[in-house]
Amino acid sequence: MDVEEFARRERKIGANGDDIAAKLADRILEIKNCDRKYALEFSKAVVTEVDNSSGLNGDFFDYEKSGIRMGEFGVGSRGTGDFFVHRQFPRIIGAGAEGKESNTAVGVDEMDDAGVVKAGGQYIITTVDGMHSRLSDFPFLAGFHVTRATLRDAYVMGAKPVALLSDIHVADDGDVAKLFDYTAGIAVVSDMMNVPLVSGSTLRIGGDMVIGERMTGCVGCVGVANHVTKRSATKPGDILLMTEGAGGGTIATAAIYSGYPQVVEKTINLSFLKACEALLNSPVLNKIHSMTDVTNGGLRGDVYEMAETAKCRIVVEEENLRSLVEPEVLKMLDALKIDYLGVSLDALLVTAPPEVADEIIAVVKSAGVVMKKMGYVVDGPSDSKILRSGELCDFVPAFRESAYTPVKKVADKPAYDFDEMKAKVKASADAAIGKKLRVIEKLKKRY
Repeated sequence: MDVEEFARRERKIGANGDDIAAKLADRILEIKNCDRKYALEFSKAVVTEVDNSSGLNGDFFDYEKSGIRMGEFGVGSRGTGDFFVHRQFPRIIGAGAEGKESNTAVGVDEMDDAGVVKAGGQYIITTVDGMHSRLSDFPFLAGFHVTRATLRDAYVMGAKPVALLSDIHVADDGDVAKLFDYTAGIAVVSDMMNVPLVSGSTLRIGGDMVIGERMTGCVGCVGVANHVTKRSATKPGDILLMTEGAGGGTIATAAIYSGYPQVVEKTINLSFLKACEALLNSPVLNKIHSMTDVTNGGLRGDVYEMAETAKCRIVVEEENLRSLVEPEVLKMLDALKIDYLGVSLDALLVTAPPEVADEIIAVVKSAGVVMKKMGYVVDGPSDSKILRSGELCDFVPAFRESAYTPVKKVADKPAYDFDEMKAKVKASADAAIGKKLRVIEKLKKRY
C-alpha cells in the first residue's frame, strides 16, 4: 500500500487533514505490527509531507499527464499498447541529438534485445531485465529467472556476457531474507554460466511510504562481441530456426497461480544459455544474421517486431511449433486455454541463410538442445504471417500477451478506444521531449 498516494487522493477530494490521518492510521494497522499511537503520528507526518509537496509547478516538479493508466494501456503486458509506449522512448532519447556523432551501434530505436556501442574496437552490449512482478513471494525463482532473462538478451546479440549487476527493492514490511533468497537465485545462474555478479543496489520500495511485503528488482548484464546479431540484420531469403522452450518467469507464474506447481521445475534449466554458448564458440555464429528470444508477447509479438524492424515479411510455419514447447508446459497451457503462441516460451529464434541451417541446428544439438526450422523471410510489407494448413493467416500481437493467470483473465479486457489513448500517450511523450530540450538549454547557458 502506498500511504502517500492514499493521502494525496483524500486531499484531492477535500478531506480534512485530521480525518485523513485517522483513516490512514486504520489502514496502516491492517498491515503493520505497531500500536495506534505510532500509526497516527506517522499518518499525520505523511499528511504534512503531502501538503508541503503539493501544488508545485514548473519543469522540475510537474509533468503533463496523459490521463491513461498503465494497466488500461497494457504497459508491461507485451502487446500493442506496450510496444507503442516503447517506441516513444527513442523519440525522447534522440530529441536534440540530430547531427551529433554517436558510437551507438544498436540503439533503442531498433527495439532489439539489448543496446550496443563500440568502444576500443569492440562491441559492448548492455541490457537489463526486471523480475516478474508476480514472483515477489518467491524470491529465488524471481532471481533465477530474471538473471537468465538478462543473459539471454546479451547472448542473442552475439555477445559473451562478462558481468552482472543487480538491483532489488523490498517494501518496508518485507522480510530481509527476501534479499538473500533473490540473490541466491541470481548466483545459481551466475555460477553455472561463469558470469560474475559484480555490483548492485538494495533499497526499500518508496522508502517509508510503501507498506507491505512487495518486492521488485532487476538484473543487468554487460557483454562483449565481435559480430552483432541484431534484428535489423534479418533479410529476405533467410529461414527461421527455433529451439525448444519451457518458459521462464511467465510460465513459472502461470504454474504457481493456476495450481500447477509441479511445472515450475521444468523452467529451471539453462538450455537457452547453453545453446547460445555453443553458437558463440562456433564459426557458424558469423553466418547468423539475427537472434532473439521468444518472450515479448510470445512468438506473435517477437516475430511481428522483428519484421517491422527489418522491413520485411516473416512467415511462420505452424507445423513444428507445438513440438518445440516442453510437453508438460504445453499440457498445462492447453488445459488452461492459454495461447502458447502469445506467451513467453524463452525459446531461441535465429534467422540465417538456408545453406547454414543444418550447421546451426547441429551446433545447438551439441549443447543438448533441439532446434527446428519453422519459417522463412520474404520481401513484402513489414508484417508477420502464419502458415496454417496451406493458408497464410495474419500473425500479429494482441493488445496484451496471453492471459496466463486467473487475475489476468479477469483484467484482460479490451482497450476503450486505442487510437484515442495512443494520441494522449504520444502527447505526453511530446511534452517530455519539450521539457528535455528546455532543461538542456538552461544548462548550456550555465556551462
